[in-house]
Amino acid sequence: MDSILVRGGAELSGDIPIAGAKNACLTLMPATLLSEEPLTLTNAPRLSDIRTMTELLASLGAEVTQLQDGQVLAMSSHDIHNRTADYDIVRKMRASILVLGPLLARCGEAKVSLPGGCAIGARPVDLHLRGLEALGARLDLKDGYVHASAPGGLKGAEIAFPLVSVGATENVLMAAVLAKGTTVLRNAAREPEIVDLAHCLRKMGARIEGEGTPDITVEGVDRLHGATHPVVPDRIELGTYMLAPAIAGGTVECLGGRLDLVAAFAEKLAEAGIDVEETPRGLKVARRNGRVRAVDVETAPFPGFPTDLQAQMMALMCTAEGVSVLEETIFENRFMHAPELMRMGADIDVAGGTATVTGVGRLKGAPVMATDLRASVSLILAGLAAEGETRVNRVYHLDRGYEHVVRKLSGVGASIERVHGE
Repeated sequence: MDSILVRGGAELSGDIPIAGAKNACLTLMPATLLSEEPLTLTNAPRLSDIRTMTELLASLGAEVTQLQDGQVLAMSSHDIHNRTADYDIVRKMRASILVLGPLLARCGEAKVSLPGGCAIGARPVDLHLRGLEALGARLDLKDGYVHASAPGGLKGAEIAFPLVSVGATENVLMAAVLAKGTTVLRNAAREPEIVDLAHCLRKMGARIEGEGTPDITVEGVDRLHGATHPVVPDRIELGTYMLAPAIAGGTVECLGGRLDLVAAFAEKLAEAGIDVEETPRGLKVARRNGRVRAVDVETAPFPGFPTDLQAQMMALMCTAEGVSVLEETIFENRFMHAPELMRMGADIDVAGGTATVTGVGRLKGAPVMATDLRASVSLILAGLAAEGETRVNRVYHLDRGYEHVVRKLSGVGASIERVHGE
């Protein structure tokens, strides 16, 4: 099994290109099922999750061709010959549930396995199902599959989500574009990935208003046509690489980065003593002289501090001056990286959904184990600031969400390599 070897102590300098957003691309790809005409995505990230979604779409009858070294996805769903998303594929990735709404809207039926993915919390799909039921779908859970049908077609409705859910908003939004009449989604998620999906669907002929606000209105149309759409830059990859010079020292420019995608995160970096500057090419990040200051963080749905940057921020706080409190409000099991950081000398106390971090002068390299996607990269970041050598094991999680992490970090001066196992 592969591992990542990091030798700490090197200051960073240079440019890191930011890829298209994994979570946006995984949402945009199922949108091809809504139309017989081609959908082409540019700026696609090259990740194992994208390959899994490609495999899933192909199993349903969609054609997916990777062009320009995988950065362009040319898709066509003119012949959907299968309406069952099998467990063997869906278990690999939670985003697989996003084929449910499009299949149901276009074909009138779907059978989708309950999904898998990182073990960071329950992440139930009940909000997806309630939203689709409100549109008139008949649903039955049997043998680990969602059996859905809408023989008379879906019908617009007013749907108030009891909790903000990105996945449920995406799934119901895609179903609503082909429903008869008007659908209003209240307490909808506001993430950039939602906005990006709405922009793409509008290019395909959907009638959507209000994306990026808590209320989204959809006027159903009879059919959608083809389109070409660029995937929005990945705000989580952006935030991760913004933390690299904050932890290791130096200056890094994140090419393609946009401040509007990471505003709440950038505010916390500024509080900690990190300079973030908008440039014509992206965002330039530099650590000021001396140790970083401790800051408190509470995760929240967008536009709040992203849960997907909590682990990486904890790595920074491990060497900050003072005591920081990190509250995780989104997922109930997302501090599994804390014991691994403690192996490197971090002083962390976890109680329920709160982690108290007392900064230490320097972390020490150690063998550690990645427990999920974001935890894996947080340990790599910690290794940049540690004395000696850090070996991060079980990095298969990393390949789901970060393309060429070794190449990108070594390109700005980090001492990092991938060690291939047997």
